[in-house]
Amino acid sequence: MTTQTYRIKGMHCASCATIIEKTFKKVPGVHLAEVNYGTEKVKLNIDETKTSPENLSKKIEPLGYSLVTQNAESMGMNEDEHAAHLGLNRSKKEKLAELAEMKSKVISAIPLAVFSIFVMVWEIGAKFNLFLEIPYFWEEFFHHLSPIMAAYMLFVVGRPYLLGFYRFLRYGKANMDTLIGIGTLTAFLYSFTITAFEETLKPFINVEQSYYEVTIIVIAFISLGKYLETRSKLKTGDAIEKLLNLQAKTALVERDGKELEVPIGEVVHGDLIIVKPGSSIPVDGVITEGASFVDESMISGEPMPVSKKIGDSVVAGTINTSGSFTFRVTKVGSETLLAKIIKMVEDAQGSKAPIQALADKISGVFVPIVLVLSFVSLGLWLLVGTGYLGFSQALSFGLVSFVGILVIACPCALGLATPTAIIVGVGKGAREGILIKDAGTLEKLHKVNVVVVDKTGTLTYGKPELVSIQNFSQGQTLGILERSDLELVAILASLENKSEHPIAHAIVSSAKGKNINLFSVQTFEAIKGKGVKGTILNVEYYAGNTKLIKDLNIPFYTTSIEKETMEGKTPVILAIRERVLGVVMVADAVKPEAIEAVKNLHKLGIKVVMLTGDNKNTAEFIAKQVGIDEVVAEVMPEDKLNKIKELQAEGKIVAMAGDGVNDAPALAGADVGIAMATGTDVAIESAGITLLHGDISKLVKAIKLSKITMTGIKQNLFWAFFYNVVGIPLAGGLFYPIFGILLSPVFAGFAMAMSSVSVVGNSLRLKTKKL
Repeated sequence: MTTQTYRIKGMHCASCATIIEKTFKKVPGVHLAEVNYGTEKVKLNIDETKTSPENLSKKIEPLGYSLVTQNAESMGMNEDEHAAHLGLNRSKKEKLAELAEMKSKVISAIPLAVFSIFVMVWEIGAKFNLFLEIPYFWEEFFHHLSPIMAAYMLFVVGRPYLLGFYRFLRYGKANMDTLIGIGTLTAFLYSFTITAFEETLKPFINVEQSYYEVTIIVIAFISLGKYLETRSKLKTGDAIEKLLNLQAKTALVERDGKELEVPIGEVVHGDLIIVKPGSSIPVDGVITEGASFVDESMISGEPMPVSKKIGDSVVAGTINTSGSFTFRVTKVGSETLLAKIIKMVEDAQGSKAPIQALADKISGVFVPIVLVLSFVSLGLWLLVGTGYLGFSQALSFGLVSFVGILVIACPCALGLATPTAIIVGVGKGAREGILIKDAGTLEKLHKVNVVVVDKTGTLTYGKPELVSIQNFSQGQTLGILERSDLELVAILASLENKSEHPIAHAIVSSAKGKNINLFSVQTFEAIKGKGVKGTILNVEYYAGNTKLIKDLNIPFYTTSIEKETMEGKTPVILAIRERVLGVVMVADAVKPEAIEAVKNLHKLGIKVVMLTGDNKNTAEFIAKQVGIDEVVAEVMPEDKLNKIKELQAEGKIVAMAGDGVNDAPALAGADVGIAMATGTDVAIESAGITLLHGDISKLVKAIKLSKITMTGIKQNLFWAFFYNVVGIPLAGGLFYPIFGILLSPVFAGFAMAMSSVSVVGNSLRLKTKKL
């Protein structure tokens, strides 16, 4: 069993997608076939012992479609293949070639349509005495020129629609091309018949009324609409193109003491890559030499360059701004974060939202129903209309209704409504550092009314930091210079530099961050469970907790630190044998953006609950700082899941934001799982949404993105339904007996073409929305 995604060539409308899907599902060995008209791709899960992609392609080739079996989407491909299957090499060239061909047909069709409209308006205006009668010479000229123009339009520009009609006759599969083909061919054949046998038919029907202009103008409008739609659809997927353009084509590798520029595909694990100012980082790795600031905006959405030094990770696609550095390669090709982001974005763009199910069902039965309605309308006009209008007029109105219904009832807008909005929404999210796993997640997110957050790594940085200093050494002389705050930190960091404790790392990191030089330490000793001691410049120092100070019988009143200790801060006391010199507080600091994010969630009417395994005092202090509505502290991972189930039982739609690893059960149990990530594989794969760089403010943006995307989808579906619900009865003549209104096939063609263009245009409008 393998699951892969393939491109499909030849799709023109939503009913095409339905035909392909149904054809595939009938083939033994196909367990899943999900066709997306918006991305023109199919997701297949097949048993390769029973069928193959090549066999499936043969099944749909007689219907005018084909499966592109090369460059199937998988995670094991190199960069060139990756770019190709995402549509930046051959597939995009094919799209542009198709667009150029469509453009040339439109350019030839529009003048003919304009000419036909001019003649049609002149004839109508003359009947109402608005214009002079057309001179006999020009009337005869138009009379003989119209069949030639209509023939060119039908058999050259309209060839795809005739093929759609042919496949319907041969295979019984109808799509939008079938409807247009039947309608325009009927109008042409009727008109050609009365032109060829004018004298013979004159006693029976009105031979002066032909419909060549219907064939010409309808095909011109529809061709223009399809051209605009195709051009617009190319723009919807530009997020993928922008992400792929981040990928460097070459890398400067250090091998055998030489700098070599090699293609990206030749870079291997362990290579040393040299990155110069202004260069794109080609693959993922860890800096071994040098330092710089790296622009990670296209990956994270953050505008400020990030400081990078030895030991820091760098990711493919980010831009080195100032300094030079060397890094060791840890991930290449499809392993890189950029490749995973591209894969995730494209999978999400190709997935179907639950709201699309209704549109898919309607599109699946739409074409057969429309065919029936068009014949019923023609029959009713002939049966009922003949008695009131006469046979000739009834036949004329019946043909107008028949062709009008076939032309206006195109399910393209319906098929494009959801996928185009999803493509734009997911792409916009990716540019903001919001990775969305699938369309279903994006849809659910807009309904969320409770957000559950983990404390560590979500509201806080997830690592202890030195947050405050109390200096008790001022004004004393104890063998070295009077201690400033920085000197206290220098002594503490010098001692703790020998320790492996996480709190010791926090103090050392703080000293390094302030560019404080450390002292040399003699006679270092770790005192288990209490702290450390060591000699610096012939002075013996102690650093540790209150137990250590108590054991040493050094006078110290803990009341000075009780308040901060109650807030969850950990004291580290620096002392000499006679007295305490100072106390530093180490804590997991709150992210500044967390406070603003919670405020914005409240503005959206969303309740915020904090779940943490930390002690109650610390949790409540953090919650008060940030503005959390409810706190549940001292819980195990399974308790977090139980709390989410409890909220869901109350009818709440719950989103859980956590670090993607120890919160896995809760993330899986929530309606929407949101991983606060620094680009880890686990985080990206464990949740429905991943927020790069662990920035909780992106959670608010993700919810806003979901809301504007769903609004866009609903607007699209409304207009798609509106066009058909109003257009079909109008074209069928339902309003003629009451209002005397009958929709001309010419206007039906224009409305049909514009329906698809308006839906794609509305989706593209989402790009301009501010999150």
